[in-house]
Amino acid sequence: MRDQGIGSWPVRRARMTPDRAALVQDGTVTTYAELAALSDRLAAGLRARGVERGDRVAFLGLNSVELVTTMFAAARLGAVFLPVNTRLAPPELDHVLRDSGARLLIWEDVFADALRGLDVLDDPSGHHRFTRAAGRGLRDLLGAPDDVGLDEPVGLDDLFMIQYTSGTSGRPKGVMLTHGNIVWNVYNLLVDVDLGSAEVALVTAPLFHTAALNQVLLPTILKGGTALLEAKFDPARAIELIERERVTLLFGVTSMYLALAATSTFDSADLSTLRSALSGGAPIPETLLHTWLDRGVVITQGYGLTEASPGVTMLRSADGVRKLGSAGTACFFSDVRVVRPDQTTTSDGEAGEVVVSGPHVTPGYWRDPDATAAAIERGWLHTGDLAVRDAEGYLRIVDRVKDMFISGGENVYPAEVEQALHTHPAVAECAVIGVPDDTWGEVGRAVIVLTEGHDATEGELLSHLDGRLARYKIPRSIVVVAELPHNASGKLLKTRVREEHG
Repeated sequence: MRDQGIGSWPVRRARMTPDRAALVQDGTVTTYAELAALSDRLAAGLRARGVERGDRVAFLGLNSVELVTTMFAAARLGAVFLPVNTRLAPPELDHVLRDSGARLLIWEDVFADALRGLDVLDDPSGHHRFTRAAGRGLRDLLGAPDDVGLDEPVGLDDLFMIQYTSGTSGRPKGVMLTHGNIVWNVYNLLVDVDLGSAEVALVTAPLFHTAALNQVLLPTILKGGTALLEAKFDPARAIELIERERVTLLFGVTSMYLALAATSTFDSADLSTLRSALSGGAPIPETLLHTWLDRGVVITQGYGLTEASPGVTMLRSADGVRKLGSAGTACFFSDVRVVRPDQTTTSDGEAGEVVVSGPHVTPGYWRDPDATAAAIERGWLHTGDLAVRDAEGYLRIVDRVKDMFISGGENVYPAEVEQALHTHPAVAECAVIGVPDDTWGEVGRAVIVLTEGHDATEGELLSHLDGRLARYKIPRSIVVVAELPHNASGKLLKTRVREEHG
């Protein structure tokens, strides 16, 4: 085959295990042979719609077989898959679609309100609406059954996907990931996690995020296992599926593991088939880790970011108890350093910024050479995260160089929230910080100086953000102050804000 990329995976796997279940959603099974045929027919249909090599194919929808087949179909053509965060507000969606220059948007009907008024809907050739139906929702886009056999020359250096992540400038940035980035990331995962061909993976985290897609779905497909796709996370149903379907692989962020543990059936459920329970996004509190340990499940924590596809470090299950709370050590094909501002390596126990290098690291940001140059220096990706390394080389993430905080597994950048708050006439100045929360890990708190002569309630200010920002970015509390702390040059002192109001 000339296609060496991700798009060829269903065909390659179908040659080996055609009748094995690849995907299961709402009780409907899609075998590897069916997944290969659906992906190839959809690729032919997209080509008939004018999609060519390098074109961006955007997908806005919940977890579905339709999402998976769109991803493989786009890759089959040498096009670029663009999974869109379903939690974005209309202005954010508009920016992502415009910035990416998406050739086609495939969107699920439940997001009609979010797209209403966007220019993309004015051109019928630029979008396609579907209803989720376990892979059969895109039948109108499929090519003829005999229109298969695509074999575009796709290499590992070709662009596979753009994933948008919020930027400190207040605008999401498109992280470019090549076919090779994803392949090497999957290799890293498979070295650390003993996935097998009989794997049954429960996919409840959103596939527009790098972790669910690149750490769970794609490794499972490469190994020939079965992925149970759930449109949304429902903790009670997840526990039921773990028992009924004998789930072996699970992924979740802190809020998900907390919700699972809070279900009425958690203490009595049969979790014995769970061989791997993965987590990322933010460190899990040790109390929650012990809750799962008491049920015989060691949650394997890793550290990563979208720009690294995402795996950087892993706390392997053998060390799960001994190094509880640690982010582990570097993945097999990752090189990781903890550095001071002058880029010299820190001593054990000294906090410094995590920098990473390896074949899984992004080549840069879409159409943003300045951001790329700022993030990648001499082959090392600057993560913006602070860590402490112990004498054995294990990392513990302690803070963030940037102001970003993580709420329920979602990155929140204060600059973006502050920019939205400043559109209210009563806001003269503001600073947004993350504060601890038992459910979400962290939530936002806005510290605000009101414009002279203006007044506004907390409810009014928070309501002002509704529709302008995704709900997970909206602060949960507001503190009104007379003034914010600044240094002599007028720079806002976020550290002081955190000390006084965090």
